[in-house]
Amino acid sequence: MISAQDETLLRRAIEIAAEAVDSGDAPYGSLLADENGTILIEEHNTVRRDNDISAHPELKLARWAARELDPETAARTTMYTSCQPCGMCSGGIIRSGLGRVVYALSAEQLVELNPGSAWPTVPQEGPALFEAARVPIETYYQ
Repeated sequence: MISAQDETLLRRAIEIAAEAVDSGDAPYGSLLADENGTILIEEHNTVRRDNDISAHPELKLARWAARELDPETAARTTMYTSCQPCGMCSGGIIRSGLGRVVYALSAEQLVELNPGSAWPTVPQEGPALFEAARVPIETYYQ
């Protein structure tokens, strides 16, 4: 359930997205807040500026949290973001241990507003070569 505090912080994420556009970047903004609603860090999309396909604000925040926060603190945070995280960012969010994500636009709504923003699919094949592939995994985790 989205609270009044969530709405306030989500509006700030949308403001960050608008500020990104004003600075020539893509219109996506995010922030990470602690359990009291205190903003810990803010980011916006810099994919074009940095020539880096991973420079999404959600992934930047997840990476920051993984580096700077202990697991218990990270689990009590909420990420507020102007648009639903993509698959790349969702993976980073999960791995970083963040507690919650609140977003404004869904991926479907984004595609409605910008039809060219739908992600293509890339064929994947596998699993294959289990016996060979298991050796480095078992060596590392033993």
